[in-house]
Amino acid sequence: MAPVLFTRVRLVDPATALDAPGWLLVVDGRIAGLGQGAPQGVPEGAEIIDGRGRVLAPGLIDMRVFTGEPGHEYRETLASAAEAAAAGGVTSFVLMPDTSPVIDDGALVDFLKRRARDTAKVNVLPTAALTRGLRGEEITEYGLLKEAGAVALTDGRRSVQVAGLLKAAFTYANNFDMPIIHHVRDSSLAGDGVMNEGALATISGLKGLPPTAETVPLARDLQLAAATGVRYHAAQLSTDQSVRLVRAAKDGQARVSAGVSINNLTLNENDVAPYRSFFKLDPPLRSEDDRQAMIEGLRSGAIDVIHSAHDPMDSEVKRQPFAEAADGAVGLETLLAAALRLVHGQDLTLITVLRALTQRPAEILGLEAGRLAVGAPADVILFDLDYPFVVSETTLRSRSRNTAFEGARLAGLVLLTMVAGKPVFRHSAFI
Repeated sequence: MAPVLFTRVRLVDPATALDAPGWLLVVDGRIAGLGQGAPQGVPEGAEIIDGRGRVLAPGLIDMRVFTGEPGHEYRETLASAAEAAAAGGVTSFVLMPDTSPVIDDGALVDFLKRRARDTAKVNVLPTAALTRGLRGEEITEYGLLKEAGAVALTDGRRSVQVAGLLKAAFTYANNFDMPIIHHVRDSSLAGDGVMNEGALATISGLKGLPPTAETVPLARDLQLAAATGVRYHAAQLSTDQSVRLVRAAKDGQARVSAGVSINNLTLNENDVAPYRSFFKLDPPLRSEDDRQAMIEGLRSGAIDVIHSAHDPMDSEVKRQPFAEAADGAVGLETLLAAALRLVHGQDLTLITVLRALTQRPAEILGLEAGRLAVGAPADVILFDLDYPFVVSETTLRSRSRNTAFEGARLAGLVLLTMVAGKPVFRHSAFI
């Protein structure tokens, strides 16, 4: 690959608090130089890209992505998910183990890595199951899974209900210094709830899902994390009290982090009102007060990561009466633009949003990426912060179209995505 020089760009790097006009040089798949003023040390024959003042930032790292491969390729393959990711500025995504078969064996982790290498345009980071078959009954072989290349342990959409088993899992994972990503949901408290518990659920005639279904297991997890020293990541928070619990755990020096879905960050329970099943999610969309708590959690650092919760579902399971429809929405392509709503609305700074999409995921997972620094992988994106567009499911690159942002007016268009110095997406609006 020829060297690439980006000129007249707005360099934004949360890892160094950089937000300034400048240039960046890519050589042999890595960042070879960057700075303000005139470019320095530019090799002969370098391709020059004039950014015209647009933002050049680290590529996004999405910590919660489901696909259908292996087993349900009609919903999503690694290749189609990577296409969607590249178009959304996501250069790496963490793959959940909820497949058929479940990724609970080292050979399957190795298969996914080889399959991703051969078919995906972006970096695919496989996780492995916390318990065999995701059944929450017996832990898997963490050492072998790490050796095979799993970046973390998780039961994906499921939550381990037995505290004793979870403590054993935390202790074992800590021996291998492997992070655990856990979806917190108490099945007995959640019951048959399908939307946020409250007046709107009552008016809508739908069963409510109480906040305690999240906060009770979260409090348990945080105490076990503190007791075992494990690297613990609460997969996705949705309530005000959850933010308070995580903040208190961090104050106690536990090695914990937390994420929030872009859906819970930018939507609320009022969006469920038309009974549109694309808004049926887990955790459910909560109250506006809870959504504001998510924003404050990001601002204060209690919440570390914003993820897409990309979960492709076919029409047979989504186009059902609300209570009967499957949970989940696709989100790789809309992740950045939806998050930029908070920047345009002056709820959060651009640095804060990008930190939760780049630097913090990289730090939690121990990745080289997620920063603009000499020697770092040239996983970068160029985007127009103010470019307006309307989301249409007909243009999505995912094999499934269950987006919660259909018809949404967003601003912030990805123009170019580069992985290891190689362009993997270029928008037609890019000149």
